[in-house]
Amino acid sequence: MTDETQLLAMPAADYMNEAQLAFFQRRLERERETLAAALAETRAIIVDSRGDGDDADLAANEETLSLLLRQADRETRLLRKIAAALQRIESGDYGFCDETGQPIGLKRLLLRPTATLCLEAKERQEQREHHYAKRRSA
Repeated sequence: MTDETQLLAMPAADYMNEAQLAFFQRRLERERETLAAALAETRAIIVDSRGDGDDADLAANEETLSLLLRQADRETRLLRKIAAALQRIESGDYGFCDETGQPIGLKRLLLRPTATLCLEAKERQEQREHHYAKRRSA
């Protein structure tokens, strides 16, 4: 089984070879399982939450419910990204930038296995978002 050190020691010419793809597939599948279990637990808590008590209890319950709903939304979005990453592994597109077609890089994928953009493309995207946010607030 390949670990991160072995992965990073591989030559650049071996980028997204069978061992690397298998490593990321296992990592993504484990993350999907963990996240699905956490999401099921979060959903169960949301369903079981009741609005009993005085006004302070109701307000606290409402705040907790709001936080749980945001958490469930984040978990659901991440599950979709994991499914898309697993699909890219199957199609042979995993590890390559959607914008430039260049390798995303092992270090970036180890930090964010669902990444679809190389670092340079991600920085350009963030600069555009920052620019548009400044224009809207002006």
